[in-house]
Amino acid sequence: MKYEKIRKQVLEAILDAVDQGLIKGTSGNIALRDDEEDVVAITPSGIPYKGMTLEDIAIVDLNGKWLEGNYKPSSEVPMHTAVLRARPDVKATVHTHAMFATIMAMGDDAELKPITPPQCEFVPVGIVPFTMPGSDEVADKVVEALGKDGRAVLIKNHGMFCCGKNMKAAMAATEYTEEMAVTTLYAKILGTYEPMPEEGVQKMKELIAADQAV
Repeated sequence: MKYEKIRKQVLEAILDAVDQGLIKGTSGNIALRDDEEDVVAITPSGIPYKGMTLEDIAIVDLNGKWLEGNYKPSSEVPMHTAVLRARPDVKATVHTHAMFATIMAMGDDAELKPITPPQCEFVPVGIVPFTMPGSDEVADKVVEALGKDGRAVLIKNHGMFCCGKNMKAAMAATEYTEEMAVTTLYAKILGTYEPMPEEGVQKMKELIAADQAV
């Protein structure tokens, strides 16, 4: 099958996200760019993920044109492809409506700060105001919020969008951003909220970057 490798990674990632509770129903979508061609494998629109096959994973070009797949691609193709066009360093993108990230995206103090060292890799987490899903406008705002090297953003009343150099990195960003939201919310409820000091965050980011460069 053509593009089997990237289709398989997308299918495995979406099923993993479902198992972790990061994605429910048919909400949320995952994409992966091919290493050799300017095409992207992305989950289809409105199709239950359990029982999905490789042939169901859609293939689009970097402008979002549907090329292959049993079902039309996710309505959020503009958001995924906009990030992939803007960030050559990014190969994988994950959008979920994970509960705690969605909760923490609301309000005037929506900013997430690391609570534990592993979370430091994924900050700062940008905030995107609510914009209609599937639109070029929300795609542009996500690109802007991610900037040159961002890994995660929260989208108000919508969820989060994360990215990485490969699927493992994009999924890690998703998992730890949700963990950051969970720990932040519970700590604030308990009145014990105390994020890591900025100096510690910067040192951890440097250590993580150095380790990944090896």
